[in-house]
Amino acid sequence: MSSLAALSVDVEDYFQVESLRRFCPRDRWPEFEDRTEASTHRVLDVLDAHQARATFFVLGWSAERHPGLVRQITQRGHEIASHGYAHELVTRQTPVEFRADVQRAKRLLEDLCGQPVVGYRAPSYTIVSSTRWALDILAQEGYLYDSSIFPIKRLRYGIPGAPRWPHQIDLGKGRTLVEYPLPTVKLGWINAPATGGAYLRLLPMSFQTRALKGLIKTRRPFVVNVHPWELDPEQPRFPVGARTKWTHYHNLNLTKNRLSAFLSLTKFRCQLDILRDLGFIAESMDEESVSSPLSNR
Repeated sequence: MSSLAALSVDVEDYFQVESLRRFCPRDRWPEFEDRTEASTHRVLDVLDAHQARATFFVLGWSAERHPGLVRQITQRGHEIASHGYAHELVTRQTPVEFRADVQRAKRLLEDLCGQPVVGYRAPSYTIVSSTRWALDILAQEGYLYDSSIFPIKRLRYGIPGAPRWPHQIDLGKGRTLVEYPLPTVKLGWINAPATGGAYLRLLPMSFQTRALKGLIKTRRPFVVNVHPWELDPEQPRFPVGARTKWTHYHNLNLTKNRLSAFLSLTKFRCQLDILRDLGFIAESMDEESVSSPLSNR
């Protein structure tokens, strides 16, 4: 069987992250230096060097401003998936607002890449116990899988005790959705983050390497994620507190080398291809998902 290691890239810029919201409110985003293309090209070049393929969860707001980047990601053999449109936490949205956001993002991205967009990842992983209703809306809107649930306990995100491996969720009324959770390892009785996102920069490299080698050895599917801004150590800095200074800026200069080291461990692929290989999603289902989601309700 082919490798079950997936890589995903959440395409957003430094000024769009939740930890900098106080300094970069959404209505001021156009004022900030946009470094999306340069940082995303760094990721693409690392992937090319390792002949790896990835799923790019692209923010709709950024896609509108960089349509050529979305097309280039597609042309270089990667999957385009949705990170929503406005990078608003699901925990701050009503179901009506969430539906409008994911619907807008899906239509925009499909117009740009010319392919079905069937995967979704919530900003800051905020599909949590109180927002499980979002999964049914995703299925209604034509998404086939979600990759937002982190089976750990954190203040803003996480569902401790959620399954650690990809699985199908029965939503009732004949609707289902596949969940592709973020990567964890067992430490005693609890799940701990294995790597990915800020953890890729913050956790000891030795721990992450052992965790990834262990996941590869289990022959179970997992996904590592990264943000392009994490490969941009020259990004503008804001006068943040000590905690945000550590979580957002620490080890930005090491991300590219760490990512390259992890890509050397095995063949990394996009999430959709792995879900197809495992029988969760059929190619005919991808093709149907590009049609009007109203037919799925």
